Amino acid sequence: MKTTPVSLRAVTDYDPLALDSHLRALLAPLGGMAAFVSPGQKVLLKPNLLAGKSPEKAVTTHPEIVRAVIRLVQEVGGVVSVGDSPGIGKPEAVAKKCGIWEVIESSGALFAPFTESVNVTTGSGTFQHLELARDILDADVVINLPKLKTHQMMGLTCGVKNLFGAVVGLRKPQLHLQAGTSKATFALMLLELAATIRPALTIVDAIVGMEGDGPGSGDPIQIGALIAGVEPLAVDTIACELLGLTPSSVWTQKVAEERNLFGCHRQQIELFGPTPQSLRPTRFTPAHSSDVNFSLPGFLKRPLRRSLTARPEVDDERCQRCGICVEACPPQAMQINTQGLQINDNTCIRCFCCQELCPHAALHTRQGLLLRLAQFLNPPRRS
Repeated sequence: MKTTPVSLRAVTDYDPLALDSHLRALLAPLGGMAAFVSPGQKVLLKPNLLAGKSPEKAVTTHPEIVRAVIRLVQEVGGVVSVGDSPGIGKPEAVAKKCGIWEVIESSGALFAPFTESVNVTTGSGTFQHLELARDILDADVVINLPKLKTHQMMGLTCGVKNLFGAVVGLRKPQLHLQAGTSKATFALMLLELAATIRPALTIVDAIVGMEGDGPGSGDPIQIGALIAGVEPLAVDTIACELLGLTPSSVWTQKVAEERNLFGCHRQQIELFGPTPQSLRPTRFTPAHSSDVNFSLPGFLKRPLRRSLTARPEVDDERCQRCGICVEACPPQAMQINTQGLQINDNTCIRCFCCQELCPHAALHTRQGLLLRLAQFLNPPRRS
């Protein structure tokens, strides 16, 4: 059977000296950095730069991970640039707030602003055309550096979901609108996007991850691991096993299994390092389930939509009426008036972009009655 390698290593903190040796050991079973980068090649590092938050918030890839990977790439002769398209704020400002700008400047790497898009014809799949950042397309080698976090819509953001940052700015809401209320369709888009970009290497920052209301408003949790692999989907498979998440609770894994995509099955992975179960945190709070995972005919789903799904709910005490969520909402289902922030429940597509991007954690998940009942009768279990 064809297999793909994934390397797992226990790492307890972000000490720079220790990280260097940990990353070398992590990549050794994969052939080291020299297996992915040749002298003179342009190498784009794609961390998670969702928002301008300090590293201890666990919203973004830790700057010391980025620093260590830059050093390894430069050692083998690669010309490094670092970039992403944040959900909130300008890329340079976000990079400065989360500590990555200082890493770029001190290491002699370049900053990739992810401002220009190029229309890419995929040639197959459901999404025939994708608009991606020119910076990522111009690179000879892409190294994917996700932060391991929960995600309110998809269940988890890791190797596959992190590549959504290759879509620039307001083109992200357009893809949300194209997928509509279907999480399966959005997950399929993410899988096709990952297959189009095909990063040479994915290294996951799972030393401190995020649980609960991720990817922007959850709680940091000590996990104590680094994961690396060639196939982002295989890396995500090990990440789910590490956290004890079932494939049915992570939409990209669920859709990948339904389509039998390579890397989603454990037997397709050659694992180097300890077992994921041995590094599993004693507790981990998944993202709130946002719909009922059973099939109903359309004529029943429509009138029961409010009860069968979760929806964003405003915390008026936290809300600063900054308008970031209104601007980012794909279906324009939000507005601010004299009564505060209002959400049109009929127009809302349950993408939770508002919750993801709110800098004040003022949007929570409100589960419908039937969804709460379904979870009570069949509570989520860790694998």
